[in-house]
Amino acid sequence: MSRIIVTGGLGFIGSEFVNYVMNNTDHEVVVLDKMTYAANIDNIKQPFHLIKKDICKVTQDDLGDYDYIVNFAAETHVDNSILNGRPFVETNVMGTFNLLELARKNNKLKKFLQISTDEVYGDMEDNDENNRISTEEFPMKASSYYSATKVSSDMLVISANRTYGLPYLITRTCNNFGEHQNNEKFIPKIISSIKNGVEVPVYGDGSQVREWIHASDNVKQIYKLLVSDVVNEVYNIGSGERYQNIDIINMIGNILGTDVKYKFVEDRLGHDKRYSLSSNKFRNTFGEYECIKLHKWLEEIIVK
Repeated sequence: MSRIIVTGGLGFIGSEFVNYVMNNTDHEVVVLDKMTYAANIDNIKQPFHLIKKDICKVTQDDLGDYDYIVNFAAETHVDNSILNGRPFVETNVMGTFNLLELARKNNKLKKFLQISTDEVYGDMEDNDENNRISTEEFPMKASSYYSATKVSSDMLVISANRTYGLPYLITRTCNNFGEHQNNEKFIPKIISSIKNGVEVPVYGDGSQVREWIHASDNVKQIYKLLVSDVVNEVYNIGSGERYQNIDIINMIGNILGTDVKYKFVEDRLGHDKRYSLSSNKFRNTFGEYECIKLHKWLEEIIVK
């Protein structure tokens, strides 16, 4: 039985991963979480071991012995990074650095798995029409303090391997949807606004394209990578299901049978127009995987 440290394990995707591992394996799971506004202890459905601490301040004595670290901990809301980028630098960069410093001194470490994002590749709209899907070899080009700190943390992980031989994996995934997502995020906010007859804020003309994957589908692939023999690689995890933001708003309105009250607002500073991932590297190595369709999930969750 292996011991897995899951940072940010009370957050949306982190808790999905913790529940999956606890429900389907015999690994010992330890959750490390600062318990900010994005954390919800009720997301985890079984008794578990919690270390309540900032990843910037956690020590080896706090962690004890372990075989794996899966680092979900991050400041993620881009709008917040525009208002104040400092917490993003502190958590996403300095926090990852502190974890790496601890992990590289752990002789038992099998893998440090860093959870990253498709946003590190930048705006696919900046490229010609034949080059708008990012592979793992695609150059990183951050557009916000959030994505810049994720680029930085990815590079710290890779450099720890180069310098110290730290065994690592990095996953870069698209937008996640699913249960337990914080209300500040796009889909929960849209559902709530339309249900309550509130104007739906739309950046620009709403034509920004995002790729969407259910969090449960994402974490299954993350776990598959964690326990595989593959090491020191980067993998995109996507679904291929892409929509304009305005299309998702209309989709939710149609499912609710409600006219949407739009409030078109000035576009977000540095707003990327398109994200799209190639998951061919993962699929060619580990095989195809099915993904929950966004429209089907929305129908089920909204009916509930």
